[in-house]
Amino acid sequence: MDCIDNDMFMTWINQYGSIALFFLLALGIVALPIPDETLIVLSGALIRNDHLHFFPTAIAAYAGGMCGITLSYLLGRSCGHFVVHKYGSWVGLNSIKLEKAHRWFEHYGKWTLLFGYFIPGFRHFSGLLAGSVALNYKEFALFAYVGAFIWASFFLSIGYFLGSYCFELFNHLEITFDKLLIAVAILLVIIACVRVVWTRYRS
Repeated sequence: MDCIDNDMFMTWINQYGSIALFFLLALGIVALPIPDETLIVLSGALIRNDHLHFFPTAIAAYAGGMCGITLSYLLGRSCGHFVVHKYGSWVGLNSIKLEKAHRWFEHYGKWTLLFGYFIPGFRHFSGLLAGSVALNYKEFALFAYVGAFIWASFFLSIGYFLGSYCFELFNHLEITFDKLLIAVAILLVIIACVRVVWTRYRS
């Protein structure tokens, strides 16, 4: 989580409500330097204090996450695929390796769309990767949209139940929380690698 001026975002969300939340989350997931989790937690706290209504805010959080990662997917599908085919040979990529990447993403990589929201920095690239390897849109949508729902619900709940204590808690646990997420990400990668090796060994 980034060190940012929470008061500035609080002013925006207080003034423009769920509309501001939607656009900020969508742009943040596309990879602009916007603290997505902080915004959702802030919105949850404002719901608790009756400054925001629950349903419009929740819908904005879900829709912002979904639209942001969909835009990343479309960028990867249109530009990433072209870039890989045109310049991939410069870094050793070819159509065979791209097809292998596509098959891997269909079997394992799509799960990163589900849990990648919780990995710092990764959610900004998971949609691009899915689009670049031409993952089927229906599969992309299933995992990415469910992930967006879980992610937004989790941080909205933190803001709602912790209320005014949430930012103080984040300030104390910021480094630990990021390290925990990175550790979980590494663990998931190790599990995926072990599963691949075990599957090949059994076959």
